Amino acid sequence: MDFSNLQEFFRFLLDSEEIIRYGGLALVTLIVFAENGLFFAFFLPGDYLLFLAGLFTSSRQLDWPVTVVMACIVLAAVLGSLVGYYFGMALGHNLDNRKESFFFKRKNLEQSRAFFGKYGGRALILARFMPVVRTFSPIIAGTIRMPFRSFMLYNILGGLLWGISLPLAGFYLGQTFPQIINYVEWIIVFFLAVTSVALVRTIIKVRKDRQEPAE
Repeated sequence: MDFSNLQEFFRFLLDSEEIIRYGGLALVTLIVFAENGLFFAFFLPGDYLLFLAGLFTSSRQLDWPVTVVMACIVLAAVLGSLVGYYFGMALGHNLDNRKESFFFKRKNLEQSRAFFGKYGGRALILARFMPVVRTFSPIIAGTIRMPFRSFMLYNILGGLLWGISLPLAGFYLGQTFPQIINYVEWIIVFFLAVTSVALVRTIIKVRKDRQEPAE
């Protein structure tokens, strides 16, 4: 096995700019689908990929109407979470006994379960804007046998909010400040910082709430 080629492949998957430039809308859609419900795809880029997709659409480097880009992202997010839901229903109970690897960390599952336990169905909306939790929340919903209608309601609402707001923000920012395309690396750093802080704060709060004695 050529590990250098494998490392190059993973580096490509983590580079949102290259994904958009060379993979186009098809690869963006595929990554959104995977990252929204396939447990082994939790490491793929999410929020900043959507923002950059909108930004690159404004500069025509992604040569599609922004409405088409948003529609593909929303559809991929909803369908990806639906696959995660059915995976949770069918095999979720086996995840606790699954051997840990790069693609599966038990702590990610436990954190998502705690997050879902605190916020219920709303977690499917809130988790859209949180890396890792976004991937595991629909799986947890399937594991606990959340009613399908309730799941789909929150799934669609979350997919719409996430899949429209971030690309649209990138598109209009690119239209207003075209030179921002030269600062892609800083945009990625900004999104990583914001989502990481939000994720850590939520995990700490959930753990604190769980440790408080019941009244």
